[in-house]
Amino acid sequence: MTATTAYPRISYLGFALAAGSAAAAMLAGFGSRFDLWRFTTGFSVLRWAVYAAIAAAVVSAVGAVLSRRVPRGRGWALAGLLVSLVIIAIPASWLYAAMRVPPIHDITTDTLDPPQFKAVLPLREGAANTARYGGPPVAAQQHKAYPDIKPLTVPGPPMKVFQQALKVARQLGWEVVAADSKQGRIEATDTTFWFGFKDDIVVRIRHVDGGTRVDVRSVSRVGRSDIGTNAARVRRYLASLKKQLS
Repeated sequence: MTATTAYPRISYLGFALAAGSAAAAMLAGFGSRFDLWRFTTGFSVLRWAVYAAIAAAVVSAVGAVLSRRVPRGRGWALAGLLVSLVIIAIPASWLYAAMRVPPIHDITTDTLDPPQFKAVLPLREGAANTARYGGPPVAAQQHKAYPDIKPLTVPGPPMKVFQQALKVARQLGWEVVAADSKQGRIEATDTTFWFGFKDDIVVRIRHVDGGTRVDVRSVSRVGRSDIGTNAARVRRYLASLKKQLS
């Protein structure tokens, strides 16, 4: 075998490894989402996919360097390098996010009197995380990491706000479990796209002096840390609701 044929084959090998790692990474999450295996198994598959992506990056980089002499295969090498770096970046970004936020998974706009779940409790049966609020320790971590998570107070009667609050929940793709306009309560579940993690949300709407106050609480069913997912969900919901009511 001459260099003319060997160098492109190295590039092809790097791309094949990268494509395989990408397929394994996708399967890791969607296999968990569609109950082919537990999410812990999905994480194991993802870990090995990352190891394969690292190997693919090395092989592709070698192929790219060698292909400077033999241009044939350079495109495959660069494609393999790009794909492998994307796969490596996914868990790296999770790790970076986890290091920047506290290891909590329960976020609420009212840490003194958090909205309570009722309708979704049967759905959380057997979940790793309970629906009981963690109290002052969790509240202190939330206030430090997410000082912007606060109640939304808007003018207008609770019934009008409730209707818009329910509309926004559905627009965001939440699965509404219960909606009680008299009690001013909305309970829903949001499912993440890739691994299919289910987080539960309760929205509490009540009259206060000067208008209506909206409180939101979002809690993960599994995982010690949510890497900021619940806080982002609360922000997005309140921002959308405020825009609808303006």
